[in-house]
Amino acid sequence: MRVSILGSAAGGGFPQWNCSCRNCSALRAGTFRGSRRSQTQVAVSQDGQSWFLLNASPDLRQQIEACPALHPSGSGRGSPIAGVVLTSADLDQVVGLLSLRELQPFRIYCTPSVRRILREDNNVFAMLNRVPEQVFWMEIRPGESFPLASSGLCCAAFSLGGCYPAYVSSRRVDSLQADEGLLGLMVTSSSGRTLAYLPTVPEVDQALRERLEAADLVLFDGTFWTDDELIRVQGDGATARQMGHIPVSGSDGGLRQLDGLRHPRKVLVHVNNTNPMLDESGPEYAQVRAAGWEIAEDGWSIEL
Repeated sequence: MRVSILGSAAGGGFPQWNCSCRNCSALRAGTFRGSRRSQTQVAVSQDGQSWFLLNASPDLRQQIEACPALHPSGSGRGSPIAGVVLTSADLDQVVGLLSLRELQPFRIYCTPSVRRILREDNNVFAMLNRVPEQVFWMEIRPGESFPLASSGLCCAAFSLGGCYPAYVSSRRVDSLQADEGLLGLMVTSSSGRTLAYLPTVPEVDQALRERLEAADLVLFDGTFWTDDELIRVQGDGATARQMGHIPVSGSDGGLRQLDGLRHPRKVLVHVNNTNPMLDESGPEYAQVRAAGWEIAEDGWSIEL
């Protein structure tokens, strides 16, 4: 299985357009030891010909252009992108679907609750179904496995909690299934190699640790370094946990909670622009590397 990391930042990218934090300012000034990042986007393929996107980031069009494997071939229209698997209805995960509206058939795999949010509550996504068989909506449920078309890849989805985006009304949330709001994914190739994809993780428990230990590659939530990171930077706002992200550091953070993982390659994705571990000259970056983790960068290609 080939795993392409097309983007690795949290919402807004790095640098973020309206942010002058230490990281963003230094990057713009050319004094930052680290790289620019677009919003998190991953693509997977069994054969390098047929590809599936894990979510659809707002930066998707540019990310496709930056990855030759995703370019159309031949003299007419077409695309190697066969489908998109959605882990939530968060804007950072679904806005890119609108970049795929040019009458190119593909599949969207999502829970019934996410499908209702997109198809029944948001008229703009009707652009994906202007003509028959433009997009095929494939229903998935937590705890079940499903093939990604005839690619040879199999995906298992599991619930990470009942968090729905803030734009979904409380009345609508009351009508949705709590376990369908946020998913983790395990994508397995025909050879048995497995990718665990979790860009948003509210908490870690023993069941999740066991799932990750069985993977060969883990792409895990690296959004914030501390729980109060945004409050420290901008003086107010929500904590990481209130936003549904376990912080990377601390006695109950992701590094400590997953310290026992030995088998998989461990990579942090969805990194916010304020996160100090982006600075490769800083102690936070050194701490991450000493713990056996890597910090994803745009353009990485990993073979499993």
